[in-house]
Amino acid sequence: MSFFDTLPFSYTEVNTRNGIDTVQFLEATKGLVKLFDLLGSSAFSVVQSDMNGNIKKITDRYISNPSINETLQKLMATEAPEKKRVATEGLLWLTRGLDFTAQALRRSIANPEEELNVSFTKAYEQTLKKYHNMLIRPVFALAMKACPYRKTFYEKIGVVSDATLDQMKHWLEALETIICIIQNEFKENPQYIKGM
Repeated sequence: MSFFDTLPFSYTEVNTRNGIDTVQFLEATKGLVKLFDLLGSSAFSVVQSDMNGNIKKITDRYISNPSINETLQKLMATEAPEKKRVATEGLLWLTRGLDFTAQALRRSIANPEEELNVSFTKAYEQTLKKYHNMLIRPVFALAMKACPYRKTFYEKIGVVSDATLDQMKHWLEALETIICIIQNEFKENPQYIKGM
């Protein structure tokens, strides 16, 4: 059994037909955060803490009015006129973190000879690094160095056969699709993140 079999909810199940279902997205993302436990280093606790904080911001907004926040798109649109757009900012940062994770895993799959610390470092340089200041960058650099060996990580997540690798790829493609939809929403509506 792989890590992806243990997820209570997978990105492959998230309804994106009429916008990204907020609850399903949050449930799938809580599962992804657990992936960092399997990297086996407390250095990743910063990443987990940041993601969990952003999940909470979106959850709190959803709970305040489930019907108008049923999709991420509706949540952003209804929060846009407000002075403090806490959930939207949380979603922006959460998406950046998800993009970092997705790019690291995609790079790892595409380069089977590459160790995880290289895959994660390259992904960090292409995603989060530009948003981080001089105090945060060394924390993330330390986390990248603390990645386990590739073989150890893949064994821990149970991706040890072609079938489980296909399962991981399917999950990752669904995550990448969701990231793309959210990023496009931000691009098409710059007012959502103005001043952030």
